[in-house]
Amino acid sequence: MYAIIDLETTGGQPTQDRITEIAIYIHDGEKIVDEYATLLNPGRAIPPFITQLTGITNDMVSDAPKFHEVARKVVEMTEGCVFVAHNVRFDYSFLKKEFADLGYNYSRKTLCTVRLSRSLIPGQPSYSLGKLCKNIGIPLQDRHRAAGDAHATALLFGKLLAITNESQDLPHGQDTSHTLARVDALAPAGRRPDGTKTPSPKRVAAVQTAIREALMPPLLPASVVANLPQATGVYYFHNEAGEVIYVGKSINIYKRIQQHFAVDVKSRKSLEFKNSIADITWELTGSELVALLYESHLIKHMKPAYNRAQRRSVFPAGIYLRTDEQGYKRLAYGRADARNAEIPIIALGNQYKAQGFLYHKVAKYNLCQKLCGLYKTNGPCFDYQVHRCQGACVGEESPESYNLRVDEAIDSISYEHESFVVIGPGRTELEKSIVLIENGRYRGFGYVDESFSARKLADFREVITPYTDNKDIQQIIRNHLRTKRKGEKVKVFG
Repeated sequence: MYAIIDLETTGGQPTQDRITEIAIYIHDGEKIVDEYATLLNPGRAIPPFITQLTGITNDMVSDAPKFHEVARKVVEMTEGCVFVAHNVRFDYSFLKKEFADLGYNYSRKTLCTVRLSRSLIPGQPSYSLGKLCKNIGIPLQDRHRAAGDAHATALLFGKLLAITNESQDLPHGQDTSHTLARVDALAPAGRRPDGTKTPSPKRVAAVQTAIREALMPPLLPASVVANLPQATGVYYFHNEAGEVIYVGKSINIYKRIQQHFAVDVKSRKSLEFKNSIADITWELTGSELVALLYESHLIKHMKPAYNRAQRRSVFPAGIYLRTDEQGYKRLAYGRADARNAEIPIIALGNQYKAQGFLYHKVAKYNLCQKLCGLYKTNGPCFDYQVHRCQGACVGEESPESYNLRVDEAIDSISYEHESFVVIGPGRTELEKSIVLIENGRYRGFGYVDESFSARKLADFREVITPYTDNKDIQQIIRNHLRTKRKGEKVKVFG
C-alpha cells in the first residue's frame, strides 16, 4: 500500500514553520482506495505570501483542528504504507517534526515522484507538479491546495506504476531490455501514444529497486539482503536485540526473503513482525530435505516468536490406519487433532487432498470404498456392485486376504521398520549430505566428502549429528520420499 501525501505549510523550514493543511490518498498499487484531507490550525499567523500562493487564510484555519488532534488518524492511515510525495523530503520532514514535537518517532519508507518521473519519463521540460501534469495530461485542480496536489500526485503515481509494471517480477540482476520491448512497441521512435519517451532498461530497473527497497523492513540495511546467498539452507530473522524471531528454509534463500518483503503487509501482526526485523543470518544445507529437517528442529528448540506452524505437532489432514472388530485394517482420511497421539501414515495439506489421495490408493490396490470411509452405506459399497470390490464390505473376503492389499498400500507411503539413507547434495560440490533412518526412526543428518565410503548402516551412524524424531519429522520424510529429487538417491539396508 502507498500513502500519497501533500502538505501546505506556513513556510519552508520544518524547524520553524507549521502545517496548515494535509491530504492523504491511499493507493493499493492499482487504484485509490481511501482518502483524507483537513485544514490544520498551525498555532501561528500565516504569512501573506503563503496566503497568496495557497489561498489559505488565518480565518480559514482558526477553527480547524490542531495537528495533535489528527495525529492518530495520520498514523493509522499510513501504517504499513510507503510514504509517497512529489518532493518527498519536504512533506516527510514536516510530518516527522510535528510528530517529534509530540514525542513520537514517525518512520515510514519513502518514494519521491519527482525522482521517479525523471527516471521513467525523461526529457520533460519541467518536473514541477503543475507543469508535469499539464505536459502528460493529468488533471490538476486546486493547485497549491493539499487535496488537489495530492490527488494529482496519486494519478501521476498510478501512471508511473503502470510503466514499471511492464517490467515487473524480473529475476535478480536480469537485463530488462527484452521485457521493455512491449512498452517500446506502443509507439515509434521510443515514444508512447501519449508522447512520453519510453524509459531505458537501466532506469526501469533502478525504479523497481527503489520500490522494492521501500517495502523493506525499516530496521534492516539493504546491504544485508543484497549479500544473501542464492543457495539452499535455513535463515534466521533477528530483532534489534539480536534475538531470533523467525526461522525459515528455502532452496534459494535470497529469492525467498525477497518474496517475504515484496508483499505489502496489511495486518497489524504482520506489520509488527516486519518492523522488528533488524538482521538476517543463515546456514547452508545443500539438501532441501536437510533444510526441512533442520528448520523443524530449530523451531521446536528455539521457539521463535513468529513461528507458529511447527512449534506443536499439528497437521491439517492425514491418512490414518485403524483395525475394526472383525480384524479388517481400515485406511481413513480425516482432520488431524493436536490432542490425538495417533500419527497419520502421511500428512496432507487439507481434507480434500487427503480424500483424493485415498481414492487413488483404493483404486490402485483394489481396496474397499466402504472400509476406507469413501462410501457411506449400510450395505455393500459401489465398487462391489460393479465387481471391483472383492467383498470385504459384506464379509465375503476374509480380513487376512484383504489386509494383504492394505499392507501393500501402506508400504507404498510409509517407511515404518525400514532402514535407509538419503544421499543428497552437500554445501559444496565436494561433499554429500546424509540423512539416516534406522528401523523407521529418524536418527539425524550429516555431511561426508568424496573420500567417504560405507558398506553397512553403522558406517553412516559415525558421520551424522543425532537429532530427535517426532511427528513433524516423520511427515517431512514421508512427503519428501514421494517425489524424487534431482541429485538425490536412497540407499536401502535390508
